[in-house]
Amino acid sequence: MPTFRDAETGLWAKVDPYEISSSEGWRAHPERVWAWYLWRHYMMGAVEPNNGHRAVAAWQDYADVHVVTQNVDNLHERAGSRKVYHLHGSLFDFRCDTCDAAYTGELPPMPEPVEALDPPRCDCDGLIRPDVVWFGEALPDDAWNASVEAISNADLVIVVGTSAIVYPAAGLPELAIARGIPVIEVNPEPTPLSPSATVSLRETAATALPTLLQRLPALLG
Repeated sequence: MPTFRDAETGLWAKVDPYEISSSEGWRAHPERVWAWYLWRHYMMGAVEPNNGHRAVAAWQDYADVHVVTQNVDNLHERAGSRKVYHLHGSLFDFRCDTCDAAYTGELPPMPEPVEALDPPRCDCDGLIRPDVVWFGEALPDDAWNASVEAISNADLVIVVGTSAIVYPAAGLPELAIARGIPVIEVNPEPTPLSPSATVSLRETAATALPTLLQRLPALLG
């Protein structure tokens, strides 16, 4: 599954991110934004959790695991994780852009991507939008507050596959470091977090996470 931010293969590589990921873009061309996100909804629904997702879920047998994610998929939940906080919303939730009511109606099928598709309408006549956080929008309070509490009370924080440049989410590992909580970074590439992390593993999530618990004594000394 491609990421959003990768310069060559990311989902934003061929579009203007602001045009399809901002309130202004939605107001100007809701049919384009709806088509883009609805296709991603179906695309992400067609993939399966990887070994990294499954490993995180399996850790629940040994510890109280809280998953804080900037991802908008539902792969952690589908792998079995129970405490998942979506800081940037989810492609699997929808709401009205006018009254904020959750949308539970049918979604139109989309066997192939299209350039434009009219979004459904709410009973209040507002448009149904994906419940994701666009540029300039605030993070959901419930998810943010739960994430800060989880980080503040953690014995160990594991940061996986993030660029560590998108705030305020990127501030959560910094909060852990300031509190003296060990932070393990799992990322094939160095990030701004790397110099401060207790340990940086240059591995993918699917490679590192299934054996990470067994390696903790050696990694943390």
